[in-house]
Parts: sequence; C-alpha cells; structure tokens
Amino acid sequence: MRARASFTWILAATAALAFGFFGVAAVSRPLPVDLADPRASAEIDVDVELVLAVDISYSMDLDELTLQREGYQAALTSEEFLNAIKDGTHGKVAVTYVEWAGANDQRVVVPWQVIDGPASAERFAVGISAAPVRRSYRTSISGALLFSAPLFDGNGYRGIRRVIDVSGDGTNNQGQLVVVARDEAVAKGITINGLPLLLKRPNFATMDLPDLDVYYEDCVVGGPGAFVVPVQSKEKFREAIRTKLVLEIAGRQPHVIRVAADAPRIPCTIGERMWQERWGNGLDRQ
Repeated sequence: MRARASFTWILAATAALAFGFFGVAAVSRPLPVDLADPRASAEIDVDVELVLAVDISYSMDLDELTLQREGYQAALTSEEFLNAIKDGTHGKVAVTYVEWAGANDQRVVVPWQVIDGPASAERFAVGISAAPVRRSYRTSISGALLFSAPLFDGNGYRGIRRVIDVSGDGTNNQGQLVVVARDEAVAKGITINGLPLLLKRPNFATMDLPDLDVYYEDCVVGGPGAFVVPVQSKEKFREAIRTKLVLEIAGRQPHVIRVAADAPRIPCTIGERMWQERWGNGLDRQ
C-alpha cells in the first residue's frame, strides 16, 4: 500500500507541475517541437532540411536587403510552396534562416522550425521580418557554407534530403576557397543550390561579376540535383525565390548543371583576385 500511495503521489505531483508550468494547453495536447525532449524531436521525419543562407554584405544596398527578405517571406507563404510541401512524403519540411557576410560573420536569424502548412509558414515569415536589418563587411560564400553545414547535425530532424540555399550578389573574396567549402559540404551528403543576384550593372568599384550565375554554377553549387536560379531583375525577384524553393522541396531542377569535375568557365578564385587588385589587404564595404 505504501508503494502504491507513493506512486500515486508522484503522478499527481508530476501532473500538477505540468499544469503549472505549461498551462492547460500543455496537458491537453503534445508539446511543440521546440519545447519537447530532444530525444523525441530527433525522431521527426521531414522531406527536406533546408538552410536559407542570405547575403547581407555591403554590396547589397538597403533596397536589395528589403527585397530579399520580402521575397523569402512571400515565397515561404505562397500557395505553390505550401502545395509542394503537401505533396511530399511526410508533408513537412524543416527550415532555418541564416544571414552571412564575411568569413567570421554569420548569424541564425530564424532557428530550425517545421513548416507544414499556412500557419507555420506565416510564423517563420514573421521571424524573418522581426530581426533587425543589418549589413556587414566582405563576402565569404565559403564562410556561409562552413557555418551552415554543421547546422544539420543534431537539429532534431531527419530529412530525405539536406539542402543549403545560398543567395548573394558577389563572389567569394574572404576566408576558405569556395570550392573547398563546397566539396566538404557535398561530401557530407548536402546539396547546395544557388540564387545569384544580377540586379546591378557591373562596375569596377563594386567588383561585380557579369557572369555571376556561371560562377555559382561552376564554383558554388554541388551535390545531387544541384541547380542555380539567377535573378535578372528586381521585378522577377519574388518569382525566382518561389520557383527555387518549390523545386527544392519537390526535388527537381530547372536545368542540368555541369558536373563539378569539369573545368570551371570562370576561375573560382576570381573574387579573391579582384579584391587584391582593387583593395590589397585593406578594408572596404563589399
């Protein structure tokens, strides 16, 4: 009798604690993912684990930064994107939003969250808009890849595919060589897709590359089904982001990308070379 009474007391105390800490909703339905036991969240299956890695270097003006954020918010809540999720094996994806600039400047703006319908998509979009808009020095695509790849480890999700989605308006000019970072990520089973922004007329001062889409194809993207969707104009920005996200969720690609073993059409160190020619070892705002 004493053992049974003790057991009953423990159950009552546990229930009271749960009620007091989480409220009525916590005892009437399962805990949300971010409050659940990590061992339980590790069992969550999703169709895709997706890192959205976006450029915030000084070569991006404020209008472009705003356009970039609004483009991702609109794409993530679009009917096309949500339908692509619904058609997946598990009907859900895990997404995180990262901003990057120089080799040592990357931040998780929105941590890993499940998107499985309009409500969760809207919460993620609000998370993007809630963060302060900022810019920073230099452009390190390699730094973005080296930061993003470990984010999959222990994130609590098990995706059929793992994807890093890189958007930016310039070439790598700081940190590890971009092809080395790319190959390290691909060796871990990660696919890297690209959204190069070709919104401004190239000039020497900003070190813009006219064929940035070719650079992304030859030097940045890699892995199974990797692809590039270039953005040629501000008017097409939202459409391009939406198209790329739908393709990533559906596991398709718009066109065939040359294999990584082929000789690059543009030197993959061209960003570092342009930096040295323009600025030497000095510091500017690109």
